[in-house]
Amino acid sequence: MDFTWTPHRFVGGALALDVANSVILRIDPSRRIDRFASPQQMDAFPEAAGEFSAERALFGEVTPVAAERRADFLVLREAIDRYFRARADGEDDPHKLADLLGATAVALRGTGTGSLEAATARSALRLLGDDQISRLKTCGNCGWLFIDRSRNRSRSWCDMTVCGNRVKANRHYRRSRDGGPSAGDAT
Repeated sequence: MDFTWTPHRFVGGALALDVANSVILRIDPSRRIDRFASPQQMDAFPEAAGEFSAERALFGEVTPVAAERRADFLVLREAIDRYFRARADGEDDPHKLADLLGATAVALRGTGTGSLEAATARSALRLLGDDQISRLKTCGNCGWLFIDRSRNRSRSWCDMTVCGNRVKANRHYRRSRDGGPSAGDAT
């Protein structure tokens, strides 16, 4: 299947979250897709991150993860997802934090500053110390992690144009199928 890294794939608000979100539909094991399962897709990610990531100015151009470092990078990705997903749910698990810190240490020790691995580790550490962590949410449609930067912290979806529209279209379809009032009907 052809796949292109698009701006929608970088809605997390932090490079670390965008890396964690490289697993599509993580919350549904029967439909789950790991975009990093293909070495070509993993190699294409840094260039797209340089174009679309919210933190692109902080890390500049990053290089792909070396083949011998990919397993460690995937451990980092999973540690990021477990810890920040728990934080979005209001849980601050010290074991998940320890796993995250251990994975970031491995990433930073084994790579240069311009690698995707190091930039991702630095992004995760930056997010840990940032007040933005209180704005961390999980998308109500796809399960991706994102920082809610809306003024009133009311965002429900990672991307209104994709997930928000899908939820609203499904809701409209169910109402019209069940004979209920549609959004345009007067009550």
